[in-house]
Amino acid sequence: MCTRYALEKDLPELKDIIDSVSRSLLAKKFLDTHARPIVTDGEVRPTDIVPVIAPNSKGVRTIYPMQWGYLNKEGKRTLFNARIETAAVKQTFKDSWQYQRCIIPASYYFEWQHFKSPDGKEKTGDKFAIQPAGYTVTWLCGLYRIENGYPVFVVLTKEPTVKLSQIHDRMPVILPADKIDEWINPASNPADILPFALEDVIIEKADQ
Repeated sequence: MCTRYALEKDLPELKDIIDSVSRSLLAKKFLDTHARPIVTDGEVRPTDIVPVIAPNSKGVRTIYPMQWGYLNKEGKRTLFNARIETAAVKQTFKDSWQYQRCIIPASYYFEWQHFKSPDGKEKTGDKFAIQPAGYTVTWLCGLYRIENGYPVFVVLTKEPTVKLSQIHDRMPVILPADKIDEWINPASNPADILPFALEDVIIEKADQ
């Protein structure tokens, strides 16, 4: 599961991305119609509008502002993650899985430890900041679509590693930077790229 992540605007690998999205005409349109600025620094939450990498009409890697979350059948923005096990066949996600894949740049993502108390109730514990070992940017895999004329996205999740399973029963799909173009290419097969997902991560306790 992934419902929070962080952006650091001064991180060299993110600076060009943030500068690009800030100049986007779509960013101004979002601000005019949604009355919400693009989040480019600090903690990102569901429904925020953030920089996302996707191909333009010519297939060139481009930075777009997108809102986090698909609308559900009742018209409420409650769908923030998609499972890789079912995204290819689930009606809500299957078209995006095949043709509209994106990458969400992050410094790291957050997860809260989930556990059962002695009485059997689910409890939430410490908050952790997580990023792939050896990387300063966490390239989260996502899907996107257009809703009411605006792009929106969800983050893909998978079974956790043994290490992460001690915190949560899901983890986001994270790719190395050299797989970004292949992932967002509508002509590629996502199933062929998933084996390259990064699983060795650094976990640090974060401020609540």
